[in-house]
Amino acid sequence: MSTLRTTRSIIVASSAALVLAGCVSSQDLAGYSSRDAGFGVVAASVSMGTGGKDTVWIQSRDQAKATSERVHALVYKKTLNADTAVQVALLNNRGLQAAYADIGITAAEAWQQSLPENPKVSIGLLGIGAPELGAYRAIEGMIAANILSLATRRARVGIADTRFRQAQMRAVDATLKLANDTRRAWVNAVSAFETVAYLNRARVAADAASELAQKLGESGALPKAGQAREHAFYAELSGQMAEARLASRLAKEELTRIMGLWGSEIEYYVPDKLPQLPRQLIRKDRIEQEALENRVDLRVARLELEAVAKSYGLTDATRFVTDLEIISGVEAEREIETEYEIVGGNLEESKSRKTVVTPQLELEFVIPIFDSGKARLRKAELAYMRAANQLAEKAVNIRSEARSAYTAYRSTHEIARHYRNAVVPLRTTIEEESLLTYNGMITSTFELLADTRAKVGTLLMAINAKREFWLADVNLSAALYGGGAARGASAAAPSVGDAGGAGH
Repeated sequence: MSTLRTTRSIIVASSAALVLAGCVSSQDLAGYSSRDAGFGVVAASVSMGTGGKDTVWIQSRDQAKATSERVHALVYKKTLNADTAVQVALLNNRGLQAAYADIGITAAEAWQQSLPENPKVSIGLLGIGAPELGAYRAIEGMIAANILSLATRRARVGIADTRFRQAQMRAVDATLKLANDTRRAWVNAVSAFETVAYLNRARVAADAASELAQKLGESGALPKAGQAREHAFYAELSGQMAEARLASRLAKEELTRIMGLWGSEIEYYVPDKLPQLPRQLIRKDRIEQEALENRVDLRVARLELEAVAKSYGLTDATRFVTDLEIISGVEAEREIETEYEIVGGNLEESKSRKTVVTPQLELEFVIPIFDSGKARLRKAELAYMRAANQLAEKAVNIRSEARSAYTAYRSTHEIARHYRNAVVPLRTTIEEESLLTYNGMITSTFELLADTRAKVGTLLMAINAKREFWLADVNLSAALYGGGAARGASAAAPSVGDAGGAGH
């Protein structure tokens, strides 16, 4: 019976300490403990920033199988437009799945911080092997709860929640970056095949000129210098075509890599040419304000400042007391009582066992004699100042990026439209007039071929200008919503590749 009473006393003391440790409601844990915690926010933000595209966080074999079947249906033996390419990348890129895993990690951390610290229980036996009392003399049970952990739980959960929301925005930014990179790769690949179609036209003209020069040279109507000039042009153009084929394969391979395709799924095609220029441009009168409101990386920087501020407050609150524990328990000690009584004139001695239960309560803390917390407080203060300055710098850069992207968007459209509406029609007119005068035996054959080659060169510049506009369109989206800083228009010629009928 005495052992049973001792056990009950220890249980009562343990329950009291557990009450001090606090409890966690299911509502506190619901947002962090689910398998797809926080992903709904990411999916909604991605859909808004990509024009309705959806993404998936693959966490099971069934999800992986369903996603693989969907990707296969989208790409196998199909000609992909830009939207389809982006959708495939959002579903199939494994690096994106790694970014989504960070959401789960931070959710688990917030879940962990929501739980009270486990109490420490200790049970000891004193006087083991006491001859008169049996196996032991006393049993001692103690349970310790960290009071400081309980007091700072709300602050720690707040910091973990901020990091959780920050991971969500980082995942959105990574998704938007992948979408923008996919569009850029698609534009480069399609521009390559559109360019090579016109290079093939130039090579046909160069081949005809080379054959004609050879025949004229055989008849003595063309000197060797003129023949060599036409042969050299055809040879140079053949070399350029070889480089173009290589560049086209690499451009398409880059698109394949971003979409995460392999095996039979790489058997897809891209269109022969880029879309036509839009008739009307997107007008942005509040370009800076819109970028500041929508940029995901700016939200990440704001959340970083919020998390650092909360960490600074927690450091300040625990500057002096870094560890505080309350320890409660009982000590049950068995004693032998000796009683004397006179029986029949004789003094007789009787012994009985008695258990004495003594409650105990201790408070354990660290005395800040050497470490007063000034160093930790200084580090927290500097971390806050760093985050604040980084946020200010980010805001300034975003304003500039938005202005630059919008300027490039409008300027590249004007340049591409100028080539389409002015330069190309003039070259077409020159070629047509040269053909008429050639039929009238006014213009020579080589003048006609020269005009044709000049028109092809103009068409190549027009294609390059159109490509730069569509890249500027992608960069404008990146400047407004995030997913990679806007990049200026490139002066380099686009990648080119083999020409085909319905796609490549």
